[in-house]
Amino acid sequence: MSQFDKKDKEILNRIQSDFPVSSQPFLAIAEDLGLTEAAVIESITRLKDAGIIRRIGGNIVPGKIGFVSTLCAASVPEDKIDDFARLVNQFPGVTHNYQRDDAFNIWFTFIAPSMMDIEENLKVISLKSGISEILNLPATKVYKIKAQFDI
Repeated sequence: MSQFDKKDKEILNRIQSDFPVSSQPFLAIAEDLGLTEAAVIESITRLKDAGIIRRIGGNIVPGKIGFVSTLCAASVPEDKIDDFARLVNQFPGVTHNYQRDDAFNIWFTFIAPSMMDIEENLKVISLKSGISEILNLPATKVYKIKAQFDI
């Protein structure tokens, strides 16, 4: 899908940072945009199927619920990247990972009840993958910005 129609753009702009918390959120979005609930659901379904929308869900601030988070970086040989990413993705506290052009080429975020839990999981990842260079880079201060993409 390379083109978005006006309706798709309006829906994407609306749901990024202001998804309604209600028993009928798609109806609320439809009413706000002058559309039908069916049109909103069809558009979102199509955009999700096309991989434009990754997920719809809440973002929780880990510290506010007693959890910790960290950014991790691993130095993974090219021929082990896919296996390493699959392994990392199996851990429920990993929110996402991505590849970079660097010696530390796989980066991922990890959320858990404690830093000790994260450290233990990183040891398991290292043992299972054979990758010994995994950095644990917890934030010392969070500077949160609103990521809203005006489409």
